[in-house]
Amino acid sequence: MTETMWRCDQVRAGKLYNRMMFDTREEAEQFAHRMQQMEPDQMFSIEAIEAKQVWN
Repeated sequence: MTETMWRCDQVRAGKLYNRMMFDTREEAEQFAHRMQQMEPDQMFSIEAIEAKQVWN
């Protein structure tokens, strides 16, 4: 496992709708792209976070 994880947040109407974690930025971007095609009214943000913030 890498030291960096990528968090992808889906937001609809200003509220967090879903949060997914990915090992690579590419995986997060691919997920956001696929979801945006199916749900164009949602906004997506991708952020790098340290893995230790997710697991102890």
